[in-house]
Amino acid sequence: MSLTAVIFPGQGAQAKGMGRDLFDAYPDLVDQASELLGYSVRELCLDDPRRELKRTEFTQPALFVVGALAHRRRQENGGTEAAFFAGHSLGEYCALHAAGAFDFETGVRLVQRRGELMAGAAGGGMIAVTGLDREQVTDLLRQGGFGSLVVANDNSPEQCVVSGDVGSIEALGEFLQERNVRWVRLRVSGAFHSELMRPAREEFSRFLDGVDLGTPGTPVIANVTAAPYPAGGTAELLSDHLVSPVRWTETVRYLLDAGVTEFAELGGTVLTKLVERTRATHRPSADRAQELGSATFRERHGVRFAYVAGGMYRGVSSPEMVIRLSRAGMLGFYGTGGLDSVEVERGIKEIQAAVGQDGPYGVNFIANHDDPDSEQELVDLLLRHHVRTIEASAFIQMTPALVRYRVTGLRRGPGGAPICDHRVVAKVSRPEVAAAFLAPPPDAVLDGLLAAGEISAEQAELARRVPMSHDVIVEADSGGHTDGGIPTVLLPSLLELRRRVEAERGYDEPICMGLAGGIGTPAAVAAAFVLGADFVVTGSINQCTVEAATSDVVKDMLQDIDVQDTDYAPAGDMFELGSRVQVLRKGVFFPARGNKLHALYSQYGSLDDLPEKTRSLLERTYFRKPLDEVWADVERRLRATGRAELAEHATRQPKQKMALVFRRYFGYSARIALEGRADDKVNYQVHTGPALGSFNQWVRDTPHASWRHRHVDEVGRNLLVAAATHLSEFSRRTA
Repeated sequence: MSLTAVIFPGQGAQAKGMGRDLFDAYPDLVDQASELLGYSVRELCLDDPRRELKRTEFTQPALFVVGALAHRRRQENGGTEAAFFAGHSLGEYCALHAAGAFDFETGVRLVQRRGELMAGAAGGGMIAVTGLDREQVTDLLRQGGFGSLVVANDNSPEQCVVSGDVGSIEALGEFLQERNVRWVRLRVSGAFHSELMRPAREEFSRFLDGVDLGTPGTPVIANVTAAPYPAGGTAELLSDHLVSPVRWTETVRYLLDAGVTEFAELGGTVLTKLVERTRATHRPSADRAQELGSATFRERHGVRFAYVAGGMYRGVSSPEMVIRLSRAGMLGFYGTGGLDSVEVERGIKEIQAAVGQDGPYGVNFIANHDDPDSEQELVDLLLRHHVRTIEASAFIQMTPALVRYRVTGLRRGPGGAPICDHRVVAKVSRPEVAAAFLAPPPDAVLDGLLAAGEISAEQAELARRVPMSHDVIVEADSGGHTDGGIPTVLLPSLLELRRRVEAERGYDEPICMGLAGGIGTPAAVAAAFVLGADFVVTGSINQCTVEAATSDVVKDMLQDIDVQDTDYAPAGDMFELGSRVQVLRKGVFFPARGNKLHALYSQYGSLDDLPEKTRSLLERTYFRKPLDEVWADVERRLRATGRAELAEHATRQPKQKMALVFRRYFGYSARIALEGRADDKVNYQVHTGPALGSFNQWVRDTPHASWRHRHVDEVGRNLLVAAATHLSEFSRRTA
């Protein structure tokens, strides 16, 4: 789909005779402008008898009127609907008017006052430099010691305008002449778009206090930020506009990256030429996004982007989510934790039917410390359906089931090197666990599998030459299970561990490390790659998308949270160990109640030891039934799932019985959140981290503010594209 950006030129586009074909079409608006200004706009533009058209205080109102009328005619003639508006310097006022930020009369008053203030600025000058880009011009200013001068207009990769005090501007002209750099002095009275316009900015800001300014209805790309105007930010940006550079090249790049293919210039032809010069040298961020991270990782998993969406509990990372990611060239993991084998098999079949057996996708494999046999059952299912990639979560040691999956995928390749058909992407948050995944499978486990006939002698031999995982996700503080690691500490430490392991082991394939936890904005994605991550992993932000299998009511709650709206609570599946999960705090009681249950478990030896008042509170507000009935439910469930021995043991061990009863609350709270039960929202357990809050702030005042407009693949692509732009701009700023 092609997108159109309507753009408006600024000073320099004025010419005698402009607007001739517009004034007769809109006589009422022309008369209104003339009355407001105190002179005839028609006469100024068509005849210019007093040669005022080139004077700033007259140029700006004239250009605004012509631009506004041109836009009105374009609308009436059925022009392609604009996806974006933008304007160069004064042209930005035309863009804002066209986007509905203010009416015609307000626009005339604004540009009249702006023109007066800018015309009154003296003592400054401007030089246009051609044949060089902004970085080259900035470097020349640095070489010449012109610290007071700034690049005021970055017009294209071949044209910039420098602004500053008159003396320095004159000296710069001589400096450029000596170096055979093409330049021309502009006929302006002030150093526009520089700090010398600070007095005008303060005066204009006071003027704007009395003007009713709205938020553009269609995105307008601001000269100051080269990004869309935010809600409520019109007055501030227009004030800063006077002292800030016009980032036109970046504006055009933003529009190109957003998919704009047509630029419709109204009120002149100057910008069209600048746009084409930028387009000719532009490398789309989408292309740069595909180069972020490790090529080895992308090739290994058959994806276009070094981007992974982690598996979420109880199928929140649904087959639909995994399929969309796969088709977009990203790797997603189907969340199998908490699902029975029938549901897991159904999900795998759905994914494979959509993307093929060998398409890029994976299945989450979460450790089950209570029921190791369930791990073996899941491995049987994975092998039966030829699943090539799994995400190993919550493992603290290499279990027989996990090793069996890895090793049964080994075969000898040409030259004898091991070929790994089964990939284990390990999620770790502690160095000792990472070390276990970076080492070959334990000898004792291999020997046991070999003796049981579950692997061949050749596979056992090959297994000693490969790590358990060639791909490791370093999980910093995040939603769900977390050790609260700091990414800037954890990732560098594990990258150093990888370096040592690779040097010692001499593996045939390189090990890739990705970063998870806190990845919710382009800056966070960029920072991960700068730190050395081979790929990035998102989690929390994906459960607030159309494809996530959680309830709509939970998504409604999540789309409004900020970074401070999460808390830590005990993990239901590792309750006795004191492991923690990060969960939603805003609007629910679960974190406080979960922590209360763990405190009671730590303080008392059995359910019978609980004070009567406390027991009554739990039965009334937490479980909504007597604790004896809760235990009866737990016992029936254990026996129905083949764990009668655990039920009998708990009957004899009051402490364990209490843990199993308390765990029931955690399972219940997770289930009702997934179902969206409206009668008990306060007990919702929703795993999420502050990354979602930061993402919400990033997409605020955009269509993606609503989860109903968030698709998981678009979220990933937008983050990567914006991260590529972020890194590119950072490189330019620091060059």
